[in-house]
Amino acid sequence: MTLIEPAADRQSTALAPDLRSLPDRAARAWTERMAVHPRADSTYAVTTESDSTYLVDIAQHACSCPDNRIRGEHCKHLRRVAIEITARRVAPPGKQRAVCDACGTVTFVAVDMGTPHLCGNCRLEIGDIVRDCETDDSLVVTAVTDTSADAWTIEATDETVADYDTNDGYPPDDLVVLATYLSDAVSATEPREYAFPLSRLRRVEDAELVDGGCP
Repeated sequence: MTLIEPAADRQSTALAPDLRSLPDRAARAWTERMAVHPRADSTYAVTTESDSTYLVDIAQHACSCPDNRIRGEHCKHLRRVAIEITARRVAPPGKQRAVCDACGTVTFVAVDMGTPHLCGNCRLEIGDIVRDCETDDSLVVTAVTDTSADAWTIEATDETVADYDTNDGYPPDDLVVLATYLSDAVSATEPREYAFPLSRLRRVEDAELVDGGCP
């Protein structure tokens, strides 16, 4: 698990494409040096070049600056928060930035989400139908662990998931996913679970409509 602490990833920077054709407030939102720090709920603290800090609430479309509070303008601070969320530089409300435990890309995860932290491409949920890239079998996910394949020992063989012969070529630091074969999940009272490296499995939206194997 690698959460990205906001203080460790935020610096005052300028986002400065050529925006001379935009209205003044929009251009300043892009070009001025500001630091945006997520706070509770839908609020963000925006520190400007002059070291003034204003509280932006994007859910209420409100800012504590005089331009918004007194003059009712859509100020540069509100605009900057929207820019940074859209650019994925800061997390939207209810989310926090994290490094995907599977592929290492920066992603957003729910604030109260437990481990592992996975991006949309890697994320599997309990109950998902997946296809085994080695055998083309359909399975049902029963658990997504935060243990790597080289640290998970298969009791029946006393070897790790990474060392298991059919898992040769998959990253040894892949997270282990537990799954049961779809046929067993339907027919067996206590279907047996099997451990797989995450990248060996591919989620399918509807197993009955998918007729191809994994790439």
